[in-house]
Amino acid sequence: MFLSSPFILPETMTKLTFVGHATFTVSTDDGTKLVVDPFLSDNPQTDLSVADMEADYVLLTHGHHDHVGDVLPLLERTRAKVIATYELASYMEGRGFQASPHHIGGAVHYPFGTVKMVAALHGGKVDLPGGEAFSTIPCGFVVDLSAGGSGRRIYFAGDTGLTMEMRLLRGMVDVATLPIGDRFTMGPEDAVRAVEFIRPEVVIPFHYDSWPEIEQDPEAFREAVGNLARVEILEPGGSLELLGRP
Repeated sequence: MFLSSPFILPETMTKLTFVGHATFTVSTDDGTKLVVDPFLSDNPQTDLSVADMEADYVLLTHGHHDHVGDVLPLLERTRAKVIATYELASYMEGRGFQASPHHIGGAVHYPFGTVKMVAALHGGKVDLPGGEAFSTIPCGFVVDLSAGGSGRRIYFAGDTGLTMEMRLLRGMVDVATLPIGDRFTMGPEDAVRAVEFIRPEVVIPFHYDSWPEIEQDPEAFREAVGNLARVEILEPGGSLELLGRP
């Protein structure tokens, strides 16, 4: 079921859209377009193509195909700036694209807000042409949109298992996107523990039901989270409007 419930707060609005699998877009209230982990052509959860997507910045959590599959053609079309680990940023710069390198724990201020790179537990292979020389560690992002007016802080966990470092995010996150597919990432039980660690207002599950190996029941996840947070189950293409803080 598609759900899109805005916070009961006035004025400014940011739109967070779940494209499918692990791809998200953010349209900030100042008009900036962010794309997180662009995977479209081989994504069974979307019919969108690169031609349908706008981007000013592209955030990459790691180099696996189901997170970077369409990044090169997207950059060719939009000339967006990549935000990624030093190794992935170096790869992108070597191909003639703009990139802003980070690493774990580092934050950078951008015109739309602040992006802090946080830890994730996953693989580091880079599934891009010539990318074997650029293997890197995975990451997540905390995107703080205060500079754009919304005041909302979104955690993009990327592909990760449960980590004790998630406890450090308590008080830093309003909306958390968490994988629940199991096998390659956290499963639902560990994702509930992640919610206990982080205590966001809203949780959006992702990285499930794309293929049979990661089928899950998001309604069961919602029930298990209970009153720890509001779980928004977004169907591919569904959006959540984030109204700004007073």
